[in-house]
Amino acid sequence: MTSPTDPHGAPPSPGPERPPPPPFLPRARMHRPPPVCAAVIGGSVALFVVDAVLSQGATLRGGLGPIFQWLALYGPLVQEGQYWRVLGCILTHGGPLHLAFNMWVAYSLGTAFERAIGSGRFLLLSLIAALGSSAFALLFNFEAVTVGASGMILGYGGAMLVTATREFRRDIIFWLVQVAVLSLIPGVSWAGHLGGFLFGLPVGVALRFGPRVFARAAPLLLAIAGAVVYITAHPERFRG
Repeated sequence: MTSPTDPHGAPPSPGPERPPPPPFLPRARMHRPPPVCAAVIGGSVALFVVDAVLSQGATLRGGLGPIFQWLALYGPLVQEGQYWRVLGCILTHGGPLHLAFNMWVAYSLGTAFERAIGSGRFLLLSLIAALGSSAFALLFNFEAVTVGASGMILGYGGAMLVTATREFRRDIIFWLVQVAVLSLIPGVSWAGHLGGFLFGLPVGVALRFGPRVFARAAPLLLAIAGAVVYITAHPERFRG
């Protein structure tokens, strides 16, 4: 998730984000992505292609097309009621490299996990992590333009950190450390990364306790994430 910081006029083109590939990439390479991962990857690629066509190729040269400007997360516009941006920004990317790296990690990380927990649970995790990512981006960078799926992907990492075996957890921690370092680079939304990761953790806890606990906890976590997004989108209503 990238976070350009010019709130005036057309937002600047975000620099490409390069999250390192997770250590378990070879396991996912031989399989087609299951439904949710396929929707995330296919939707992101399709929107980028449409944006490139509508902008007459400007997005390929670092420009910003109409799809980007319609879906990118930007606090003042969400505040005005454009709530679709809190999820639409997940499928929006600021350039070919940004898209390629995020989709590579979404595929390699998400495919195996979705197959392991089931597409229904994985969809709930994706929504909760995406909302958490957008909430933190609004909280800490309200007037920054933010796009990218990496906040949601960090939610996968948070959930997997709780559910993984001890040996596998070491690999995940090593990958998360690399992403944490990357998050300090200017133009990368550390807040979006942190929000997705933190909201992914309780989902992982619910998964670890089994289907009954998850069935009760997931809707509550989704409602909490939605409430936090609303609060952060309207600071004027909730600041003392």
